[in-house]
Amino acid sequence: MPGDGNQLTERAPDVVPSDEALLVARAGEGDDEAFEVLVRRHGPAMLHLAIRLLGDRADAEDAVQDAFVNAWRKLPEFRRDASFPTWLYRIVTNRCLNRLRARRPAVDLDSVPEQAAPEHQSSPARAVESRAAVVALAEAMAGLSPEQRVCWVLREMQGLSYESIAETVGISLQAVRGRVFRARRYLTEAMSAWR
Repeated sequence: MPGDGNQLTERAPDVVPSDEALLVARAGEGDDEAFEVLVRRHGPAMLHLAIRLLGDRADAEDAVQDAFVNAWRKLPEFRRDASFPTWLYRIVTNRCLNRLRARRPAVDLDSVPEQAAPEHQSSPARAVESRAAVVALAEAMAGLSPEQRVCWVLREMQGLSYESIAETVGISLQAVRGRVFRARRYLTEAMSAWR
């Protein structure tokens, strides 16, 4: 296998390396090593997505692990009508949605990364204000329905197209647009004090 198989980079789900199809085919035939390369290649992006959706690293790690176990079992059924990364996004998103629906969305505020302020803006007052804004956003996101949160995170934080989100979540393009619109409107209202 090419040396880039071990490279841990986050890719958009539509970008597929040339050896991806071969790895997927071999993994679908039961090749553990091929599947391990796929896990190393896509695991960081899937974990990043799950953390953004669930707001808790431990819960996200569990969801991604469950998703990869499910993907391993279902790989022989993979129809290749979507790219492998898009298929993984769908599995991880569904796992996260199930977890969000099972509990009221809550964000562990310590797991929300705080952007480092440039040195000229790193005054204590600025740091407190920045932390308060992060807390306010986390609380506002907890007020979204799981379906709205998934669509908003996939669009605004993962940068997926509306079409990719529709395919990933398994809903119509119009439903995606509606959920993203309602999430944006809700977050705009909830964060109005921070404008």
